[in-house]
Amino acid sequence: MLRVHFTSEDLARVRVAPGPDFLWEISNSVQTLQRRDGERVFGAWRRWVRPRLSDTPRLLSSLLPPRGYSPDFLTPTTGDRATLQAALDTLMSTPRPRLRTDLTHLAASFQLPSWVGSLAGGGTDSLRRLGGALGTYQREALAPYWQRVHAHIDADRAVRLHSLLDGGTEGLLNGLGPQFRWRPPVLEVAYPVDQQLRLCGRGLVLQPSFFCWPTPITLADGDLPPVLVYPIHHAADWAGTAAPAPGSRSSDGAGPLGPLLGHTRAGILRATRTGCSTVEAARLLAVTHPAVSQHLNVLRAAGLVATVRKAGRSFHIATAEGRALLAAEERAGSSPERGA
Repeated sequence: MLRVHFTSEDLARVRVAPGPDFLWEISNSVQTLQRRDGERVFGAWRRWVRPRLSDTPRLLSSLLPPRGYSPDFLTPTTGDRATLQAALDTLMSTPRPRLRTDLTHLAASFQLPSWVGSLAGGGTDSLRRLGGALGTYQREALAPYWQRVHAHIDADRAVRLHSLLDGGTEGLLNGLGPQFRWRPPVLEVAYPVDQQLRLCGRGLVLQPSFFCWPTPITLADGDLPPVLVYPIHHAADWAGTAAPAPGSRSSDGAGPLGPLLGHTRAGILRATRTGCSTVEAARLLAVTHPAVSQHLNVLRAAGLVATVRKAGRSFHIATAEGRALLAAEERAGSSPERGA
């Protein structure tokens, strides 16, 4: 059990991260790749990625075992992390005492390859090797899926926003899912070990993660800026799907937007700009629930909408591609709709 202790000041300083974090998704996915559970969610991705990985990224598994401790320095909480390169630059500048402390902790539980000794000492070549492995892994394992990762995390953030609007910060904490229990002033989190995290006025960053599995994660060192990484709910349109081939098109030659023409479908896409439930969309457009569901299936297949589920309800949010289409419509100054 992880117990996160809040003060009144901490409750005012809780925020949800603005999007996926490159290094958290890399770390979590390396661990998930080594596991066998979560087959429904990650089975297709594992089968797709394993034969495509070069030898370079495989060295990451020695630093990121599927269970137990993993080094804090691999997921820095400070510095510029807006791009992968910026995140890697932050990691590469990790102070030597942090490298030594984290890797000594890891070595107490796992046998590490010889090159990790040089890494613990801040060896330039070892740091470059690690940075290269992280970058290669991102390109080979995650880049083909990154739009989906971003879309699903955007959808999760929209759900959190609604929880915050409905119930304030305590509503946000209460709504994180079955692995969390808010017992003021402590947030109890399902966790493989007993750990206490005292925020002491520093606030807390909630980081939604696509590849976090099966329990939430936090840093081992409680003195670092507090972050709580939690697994998002994975919608059915992700499970069992593989990455599309680059440049692939639909068999009819019309591309994925062909089925989107129509007043109702365009209206549903507009409704998902800020997020809506199936019930809300049906009420807004005065159509039946089954009709809304059918149109949403097409929008999801085209990559324009992502869906998450909360308390038995489906919640839909436009993806980056969907928002771009809506923005293009606004710039044009007229609706692209055609006959329903």
